[in-house]
Amino acid sequence: EVRLVESGGGLVKAGGSLRLSCAASGFTFDNYAIAWFRQVPGQARLGVSCIRFSDGNIYYTNSVKGRFTISVDNAKNTVYLQMNNLVPEDTAVYYCAAPGLCGSYLSRFEYSNWGQGTQVTVSS
Repeated sequence: EVRLVESGGGLVKAGGSLRLSCAASGFTFDNYAIAWFRQVPGQARLGVSCIRFSDGNIYYTNSVKGRFTISVDNAKNTVYLQMNNLVPEDTAVYYCAAPGLCGSYLSRFEYSNWGQGTQVTVSS
């Protein structure tokens, strides 16, 4: 059973930072990729960032480049999303997903397992 549990969300002011964590079990980090998505109510779930285990390829959606950093701790089977210089447009429920594909784009349709989500709210 693949299990993903997100944590670290919360309320932060614009310009602040949060670090999200995703604890994974039921698969090894040497297969495919793991990713972060986010969703605003009434809108599509969109890819934020992913990392491919085979070669370390990393993808970020344009709006978070230079502000967010994805990383993994293989010993802890945990993936992180460090979010700096947050803006109100980052407000969403953030989901961890695995395993999947991570190349030049990131699609929710290529991921089969999801965490419960963690709320991130950025106030102005």
